[in-house]
Amino acid sequence: MALTDERRAGLLAYCRIEEPTAEELLTLETLYDAAVGYLEGAGISQPPAGTPRAAQYDMCVNYMVLDGFDQRESRTATAGDNPAFRRMLTQLKLSEPKEV
Repeated sequence: MALTDERRAGLLAYCRIEEPTAEELLTLETLYDAAVGYLEGAGISQPPAGTPRAAQYDMCVNYMVLDGFDQRESRTATAGDNPAFRRMLTQLKLSEPKEV
């Protein structure tokens, strides 16, 4: 799914990027595509806009984008998974509408 101007603005606000460079915008778009692809691969489809499930979906994407943006530099230690993110991701997977 293409990154809309509205969604980009929301990601920039979530990531606290006030005046993004062209490189940061490109990185943000790549991370967004990767996050959406990850969720799709996990069996989570994008919910209809304006639903509570869509808000959860957006929060998971936001978390993955921010995490990827923050982890661009190499690290020697990892802090582990965010339990709130994992719970929300699991809930999205378990509440995925069944195809009839």
